[in-house]
Amino acid sequence: MAVKAIAPGAGRRADLRRWLTEKLVELLTQPLPNYERRGWNDLARLERHVRKGDVLLVEGDSRVSAVIRYLTQSCWSHTALYVGDELVRRGGAAGEQALRQYGDEARTLLLEALPQGVVASPLSKYIDFNIRLVRPHRLRPEHLALIMDEAVASIGLRYDLRNVLDLARYLLPVSLIPRRFRRAALHFGSSAPTEVICSSLIGRLFQQVGFPIVPPLETPGGFDARTRQSPGWLQRIFGYEGFEYTGLFRMRHPNLLTPRDFDLSPYFEVVKFNVIADGHFDYQRIRWADDGPELERAGAHDRTRRSGA
Repeated sequence: MAVKAIAPGAGRRADLRRWLTEKLVELLTQPLPNYERRGWNDLARLERHVRKGDVLLVEGDSRVSAVIRYLTQSCWSHTALYVGDELVRRGGAAGEQALRQYGDEARTLLLEALPQGVVASPLSKYIDFNIRLVRPHRLRPEHLALIMDEAVASIGLRYDLRNVLDLARYLLPVSLIPRRFRRAALHFGSSAPTEVICSSLIGRLFQQVGFPIVPPLETPGGFDARTRQSPGWLQRIFGYEGFEYTGLFRMRHPNLLTPRDFDLSPYFEVVKFNVIADGHFDYQRIRWADDGPELERAGAHDRTRRSGA
């Protein structure tokens, strides 16, 4: 059988691309200064209230996080799926490695897609970031089990760097491509099933069991709720078919999902795991600093500046 020879130049080009990609990833993942935390997170409460299948939204502190926040016009730049003790419970090499690497934290793991690939990380990794926990509403247990199976199987997949550029083309407000043609113009990243980004990975897991995130809704031609007639009294007594129509859902391609879609989705609930989760919050017990005089002087200065005096 003939073996196809590889040109020496092709190998050098591949090495150059690999080197440039590594340098690009290193540059984009560098943390930016002056990260602003808008509260604190209680790890013990988070561990107590989080459930398998929950999605953690993160406001990252890196350059690529800033780019994603700008493109998506949202504070969330990263998503991770909580898988808990799935690796330890299933055993095998992956479970043993998790125990060696994280110890007791191997029982509270997140699944996430990083530029280095799809990995399992401890829940405490993002405890010092601005985060939000969202939960799929009434996800069936058998579907959760399927999601966990696919999530564990996805560990080791590669990260799709090309998708970030395609996503930028889709989201930029100014484009030479008409809006109705933008979706067709996209190449959906690498289009390889072994390459993913954080939100597309999690979106794909939920879509495989038919759980919606932000599906576009199409209504049938000619349907207008304003033209429907009210039921007569006989229909009210003996029953009638309602006029409520939910339309036709279409799956959005996973590569077009962004972290903010999980926050804006009507099918995911926000889980308040910090102060109010245990039901002990009482705002009347808050001790406020006595900043009255300073606030008054600041207000007076602002009014003077705006008046042009």
